Amino acid sequence: MKRLVILLMFCSATSAVVHTLKVYLTGSSGLTDYPAFEGIGEVDGIHGVYCQEKIFETKQDWMQKLLKAYPQHLEFLKNGCHISSPAFFRFIVDFIMTNLNQSEGVHIFQGIGGCGLNNETAKLTGFLKYGYDGEDFLEFDLTQPKWIALRKEALFLQQLWNEETQSLLYNTDLITNQCNQWLTGSLIAGQSTLLRTDNPSMSLLQKTPSSPVRCHATGFYPESFLMFWRKDGEEIHEGVDHGHVLTNQDVTFQYYVDLDISSIPPQDWMRYDCVFQFTGAEDRIMVKLDKTLIKTNRDESSQTIIIVIAVVVVLSAIIIIIIAVGFAAYKKRNERPLTPSSENLCL
Repeated sequence: MKRLVILLMFCSATSAVVHTLKVYLTGSSGLTDYPAFEGIGEVDGIHGVYCQEKIFETKQDWMQKLLKAYPQHLEFLKNGCHISSPAFFRFIVDFIMTNLNQSEGVHIFQGIGGCGLNNETAKLTGFLKYGYDGEDFLEFDLTQPKWIALRKEALFLQQLWNEETQSLLYNTDLITNQCNQWLTGSLIAGQSTLLRTDNPSMSLLQKTPSSPVRCHATGFYPESFLMFWRKDGEEIHEGVDHGHVLTNQDVTFQYYVDLDISSIPPQDWMRYDCVFQFTGAEDRIMVKLDKTLIKTNRDESSQTIIIVIAVVVVLSAIIIIIIAVGFAAYKKRNERPLTPSSENLCL
């Protein structure tokens, strides 16, 4: 149990003010095409470590630098990935299944843990939480310290783990003091990456003239930011739909906010703008709702071709009608009875 929680320190999520260290651990039973144990570590939202029972990979140069400076930590983490954590997850999944009278089927036990550090207040936070089969199961309460069952099926494990007094104190120290040391070391080793600020590239996108206008920001770092639509300088919520933060391949982020323009008169468009701002920063990046700035994925050349084809079809139809009318008139004229000529009369 202790070794598992130590491994949980080795990751993080990012912010301009708050830096965090997170890890996601997953153990499963009944899956043949998925590893029985998997661990993913992040520092400020950037993957630093990935491991399975027979795999240990560092994903960033600064992570390699940190572990090279502390070889004892590297050995400890490898042991956690290869031996202690897989063994714990195999045991706990079987243990829960037995207590819940589950003899077979697919079952998944997941853990997330780590710590956070506020740069301005120097406040430390720690967290450790488990889930079972996609639902919250147990959470560690640092203020007590004790485990709290998040569903009635977890009460048996809550009681068992709360009897381990030394383990409770150890976990408390682990996800606060020791985790803070790991997080600080990560920020020092990766300061050129983790402590940088990259402004976003902003653009307005629209699929069709009646679609919402999407304000899209990409290439920014860190992940802690605010992004919203305004009208006359005031943030609005009606007709606004927020997206999800996505990670780019270059370890930056992207995000979007949609604005429904169906009820906005064209003359009022310039009263609206999209704002991006990093948390804790004063500077803002703004884009006006301007039709000339909107990009679309509609193929204008295809539309032109369609219009040309439509015009050709209409003209062809008109020509066919004219020919048909002319032919009918010609045929009608030729079918009239012949009027006897003067020569015939002479016969």
